Amino acid sequence: MKVIKRFIKHIWHKFHMTQITILLSSIVLLVGLGFGFYFMKSADVETLKQGLSQSTIIYDRDGDKASKLSANRTDSVSIDKIPEHLQEAIVAVEDSRFYEHGGFDVKGIFRAAFTNVMAGSRVQGASTITQQLTKNALLSPEKTYRRKIEELFLAIEIEKVYKKEEILEMYLNTSYFGNGAWGVQNAAKKYFGKDVSDLTRAESSMLAGMVKAPSRYNPIDNMENALGRRKVVLNQMVKYGYITQQQADETADTSVVLKDTSGDPLKGKYAHFADAVINEAISRFGLTQDDLLTQGYNIYTTLDQNIQSGLEDVYENSSVFPQTVSGEDAQSATVLMDPKTGGVLAVVGRRGEHVFRGFSFATQMKKSPGSTIKPLVVYTPALEAGYKPTDMLKDEPMTFGEGAGGYSPSNFGGTYEGEVPMYRAVEKSLNIPTVWLLDQIGLTKGLNALHRFGFKTEDETLGIALGDIKPRVSPLQMAEAYTTFSNRGIRKESFFIQKIVGPEGDIKPKWETKEVKVTTKEVSDTMTSMLLGVVERGSGRKAQVDGIDIAGKTGSTQVPIEGITGTEDQWFVGYTPNLVGAVWVGVEEVSETNYLSGNSSDGAVPLFAEIVEEIMPDIGETSFDVDTIDQDAKTEEENWYDRFVDKLNEWF
Repeated sequence: MKVIKRFIKHIWHKFHMTQITILLSSIVLLVGLGFGFYFMKSADVETLKQGLSQSTIIYDRDGDKASKLSANRTDSVSIDKIPEHLQEAIVAVEDSRFYEHGGFDVKGIFRAAFTNVMAGSRVQGASTITQQLTKNALLSPEKTYRRKIEELFLAIEIEKVYKKEEILEMYLNTSYFGNGAWGVQNAAKKYFGKDVSDLTRAESSMLAGMVKAPSRYNPIDNMENALGRRKVVLNQMVKYGYITQQQADETADTSVVLKDTSGDPLKGKYAHFADAVINEAISRFGLTQDDLLTQGYNIYTTLDQNIQSGLEDVYENSSVFPQTVSGEDAQSATVLMDPKTGGVLAVVGRRGEHVFRGFSFATQMKKSPGSTIKPLVVYTPALEAGYKPTDMLKDEPMTFGEGAGGYSPSNFGGTYEGEVPMYRAVEKSLNIPTVWLLDQIGLTKGLNALHRFGFKTEDETLGIALGDIKPRVSPLQMAEAYTTFSNRGIRKESFFIQKIVGPEGDIKPKWETKEVKVTTKEVSDTMTSMLLGVVERGSGRKAQVDGIDIAGKTGSTQVPIEGITGTEDQWFVGYTPNLVGAVWVGVEEVSETNYLSGNSSDGAVPLFAEIVEEIMPDIGETSFDVDTIDQDAKTEEENWYDRFVDKLNEWF
């Protein structure tokens, strides 16, 4: 009897729980439908075409508008200019029931799922073309359940306002095809060098295949993948009756010729800085390139418009740059930073015509820094270990280590002085004293210092004293490291973006400036005293600018080809109390005919001076409050020379 009662009680409980579940589910469904209906009716889809071209605005460090990022969606074409085979290819692969559904396709969801399972890959998407259009024009980029509900109801409302041809036209003019190409007209020019109206079926079917994954299926980066995806598109066109199997086979066997006649999608000013902003927004804020160029963000940056304009003006003047031995223009890049905050004030990533998000030698290049690494890995830890600028260092031919593993560096020019004070070794960028000093203090101290300056290296050889570190470094990394000296011992992490405000007013997290105490104020100031000497009387003399204290270090890397004397890279990293700049001049790919004949004193150093002279009114404080090197501690040879010069001055 008890068993029967328990059973009845259990069944009654489950019955009530089922009723409660059904009731709650119904309430949730009704609320969801109510929200969706309200959102659908309140959304202004009649302004859809205006919403397709929202620009992202870039503000400078003072909050003033500086530039804008926008897709080339203004280069749209009417539907009658778009070949039927391109329209058919897009519909076949993206939304085969486009002309039948009302914006949301239940059958399409199940059909796409079945097709993808049978194909073993994602052949079709579940979202309709209309739903995809809502993402481009009306909705924020967040991927949430609310977003999906909004997308569904908006698609239904759009179908009520616009004809199918208008929806397809807007979709084709706003879809992203990779490599900075938005819309079929720009894509046709980017990949095939022609207007969209002139595309062949072979080209159209390839474009249609790119929409789902432009980086994977575009022919510039992945021709094999693009051809494979084109076959998928052609098979879909056969399946839905747009072409015959014979036409599909003939098209699949037709080759395409790539040609780029597109323009730069960045219509605003300061293209190099804008590239860096896009890269940082993607890497640090989690946004996508498409979002940034289409969703209408407000990005507040560290840009100084006057300094950026001045830097760009210098780079427009080819006479200040060296040429390679074959007469070609050398490449170059510059980064200018505010050492107090770490904010990048200006940047130029390369010489020549700007390429949208092209390779930046300023932020993405990885090269040996040459002798610019010496203050970081040798002289700073040596001062920390108790050495003084006037201490004598050995300067004579020597080998470090024994046997086949011995390391035998040499000074540039092959001259040696026997012994030199530390500050003279820094000023003249002598190699032997530098390596000898690192050997004396111990490699571990040098590596520890290098890590504090922001570099992670796997090398554990004395060669790091002369810049032989891996991974290699960029001008941005070198500029950040040198903020330590300008900032009296504190390194500020570099950044371009202060905050991002979303299209709906939501604020992305403000970038918190990170700082690292690299060394003491005393050591940093002593290092600055020696680096002032580099510019006053050493290898960086051509960086001198009247009225400004400039400290810095030169660096060059030699051509790694036997029998050739020349440089692959020329560096100068210089700073004032309010500015740090890293300048690189060199060649992208060194060869027997592609290298520079001079060293950094001939290229990077005078270029730095040219830049400082151009932006001098915007630099601010120009004098360092540091002690000078004790002149009484010079060598006897140097004292004799000074007395001789003084006597000549008395006579003449």
